[in-house]
Amino acid sequence: MFSSQKRRVRKQPRTTPSIPSVEKDHGWRIWWMLLRPHTLSASFIPVMVGTALAIIDGFFIPSLFIAMLGASILIQAATNMFNEYFDYKRGLDNEESVGIGGTIVRNGIKSKTVLNLAYIFLTAATIIGIYICMMSTWWLALIGIVCMSVGYFYTGGQYPIAYTPFGELVSGFLMGTVIIIITYFIQTETIALKSILFSIPIALLIGGIMMSNNIRDLDGDKKNGRKTLAILLGRKNAIRFLAGMFIAAYLIIFLLILSGVSPLWTLTVLASVPKAISAIKLFIGKTLPIEMMPAMKATAQTNIQFGFLLALGLFLSLFI
Repeated sequence: MFSSQKRRVRKQPRTTPSIPSVEKDHGWRIWWMLLRPHTLSASFIPVMVGTALAIIDGFFIPSLFIAMLGASILIQAATNMFNEYFDYKRGLDNEESVGIGGTIVRNGIKSKTVLNLAYIFLTAATIIGIYICMMSTWWLALIGIVCMSVGYFYTGGQYPIAYTPFGELVSGFLMGTVIIIITYFIQTETIALKSILFSIPIALLIGGIMMSNNIRDLDGDKKNGRKTLAILLGRKNAIRFLAGMFIAAYLIIFLLILSGVSPLWTLTVLASVPKAISAIKLFIGKTLPIEMMPAMKATAQTNIQFGFLLALGLFLSLFI
């Protein structure tokens, strides 16, 4: 017979979704992740664009292209190592920190080893820079010293640039505008207005990589007393600002085409629009740093795709 008594249903305890943990790296990946490969496009894309501009003007010295590419990557990698070292020394990184190499806090490599490796990379960049100066002008040595100094003081020193609202501006200007102008100059021995104009959209996208980094780290940076642009704007406005940087980059290419500075083939950059849209969408509604890593990756990929397609469009204008 059925009982008239109601069966008591045991309530299940509520569970909160677990936050994915950050795994340790092993073997060669320890050193590869120290380079922070998702940021390296900020070093090689400007060299590609500057070289493409020189080629369509009839100038190309392969050894200088390789040297400039190597020096730029070495300086960017050293900058990332300084970042790893100084953030660790300030107690800002831990085993669950995302967006870092994790070489020190997760993989147990001594901080002094990371610092020394950064100096080795800068030394290698200096040697390559001497060759570039010998092939062009020694005035470039001054610019090289400035770039390497900024790489150090970006997160080093008493007032790190990365902790201020000027991180996007400095990284975009030096890695975008300056590198493109130098790359074009060492090939052609001239500073052309178009090298400056074409550097602007690349500078915006490189600054966008830094903005995406600061959006991801906004809460932690705010807690640690940083005053990044993302903190000043707030998360929602910072995402809108990043979207504006993307739009401005594409708009500048349109204006350069309309003014006759850029060939019609550079419209190839439009193929990178879906990746830019994806980057913005991946940020919306996210609050945890690890949730925003795909968005930051998409931002870096936007820079890669835009830069490759821009260089491709310039090359195509030579033959079609």
